[in-house]
Amino acid sequence: MKNSILIIAFLFSAFSILNAQKTTTKLVLLGTGSPFADPNKSGPSLAIIVNNTSYIVDCGPGVVRRAAEAKELGFPSLEASQLRTLFITHLHSDHTIGIADIILTPAVLDRNAPITIYGPVGTKNMTNHIISAYKEDIDMRINGLEKGDAIAYQVNSNEIKEGEIYKDSNITVTAFNVKHGNWKNAFGFVFQTKDKKIVVSGDCTFSENLIKFAKDCDILVHEVYSDAGLKKRTKRWQDYHSTFHTSSYQLADIANEVKPKLLILNHQLTFGTTLQSLLDEVRSKYQGAVVNGADLDIY
Repeated sequence: MKNSILIIAFLFSAFSILNAQKTTTKLVLLGTGSPFADPNKSGPSLAIIVNNTSYIVDCGPGVVRRAAEAKELGFPSLEASQLRTLFITHLHSDHTIGIADIILTPAVLDRNAPITIYGPVGTKNMTNHIISAYKEDIDMRINGLEKGDAIAYQVNSNEIKEGEIYKDSNITVTAFNVKHGNWKNAFGFVFQTKDKKIVVSGDCTFSENLIKFAKDCDILVHEVYSDAGLKKRTKRWQDYHSTFHTSSYQLADIANEVKPKLLILNHQLTFGTTLQSLLDEVRSKYQGAVVNGADLDIY
């Protein structure tokens, strides 16, 4: 009897551990770049992984190949055929050039479902034009000797407003408005799972609304530029970046209000300074855990 109890307890413990591993949320940075053509950084994109399901945020240049690299690090849900759900923060080109890639490449590589995209007003127009531009390619792949699956080329585009925009058994996604210069529709996202609250800023300047939605999150992934670096640029670019983006010192103020367990610097604009000096600028005003994000980092 005693042995039976011990066996049952062991099996229950093992099941609990396996279940915990199964439901643990992971964040994978696929691309941490910006419009600058840095060969070491793919365009802006990241993945939230829950229960072997991937949720992609933004799709800059190189997104599908970066996802393939991450798949080899132990994330099968980032195989091309499994890329099925995409969230877009805003329609700047560095965040959306990969839309054609994420629609078409996985379709060639045996995705057997549509891709579903959530983004600002204009997302449907953009995706419709991409499908139109590649009409001959799509026709050939479906009706030619490849005998491709037509459903893989279907796109379900959803234009979003602030509030809950997606929910399934793994995750709830909430969009919130941020200030990104003259963009009327730019969003950050809250990804809430059973074990993590992950907030992605998208591109924005200082945002009280972000502070409200991000409070006490586990991870805050936030764009940033070097204050010292921007001072070296011309007035034109100083005016632009200070209106569209968040300085290192502004981000420190944000983090002091939000109090994330971890702050990840993303879409870093150093302007001739270094990533370390950018990190030092943030740390000069913020004492919490903060790191520079790099492509293929896992948290």
